[in-house]
Amino acid sequence: MTITYEWRGEFGNADVNVLHAEGFHHRVLDIDWRAQLDRHSLGWVCARDGDALVGFVNVAWDGGVHAFVLDTVVPAARRREGIGAALVAAAVAGARAAGCEWLHVDFDDELRPFYFDGCGFEPTAAGLIPLTG
Repeated sequence: MTITYEWRGEFGNADVNVLHAEGFHHRVLDIDWRAQLDRHSLGWVCARDGDALVGFVNVAWDGGVHAFVLDTVVPAARRREGIGAALVAAAVAGARAAGCEWLHVDFDDELRPFYFDGCGFEPTAAGLIPLTG
């Protein structure tokens, strides 16, 4: 079946919660993704194989020219098929169409090849203050 990618696509909270739990190795939570995204996001991209949600990425923003890729996730059984890179490409297109000038992402070191080689991000200097722990 052909995978489709939809900017601000429809989704069920339960589907995203299950996908997020698998992708980020935590128990399934009961997050109201719709309310959260409506409050804080420029958009998001849903990848579907038929009716099945096989990928998701959130694009938060500052209300101006900066957008931020968050929560890029594809189920383990579907990784290495290009779904993640296509999700990010759709996020780039959505942010560009909205007038954003910059798309930021931060990630763990093992994802460097994905974001730099697979998605076209460039390395930059950045800072971080952990607020927990």
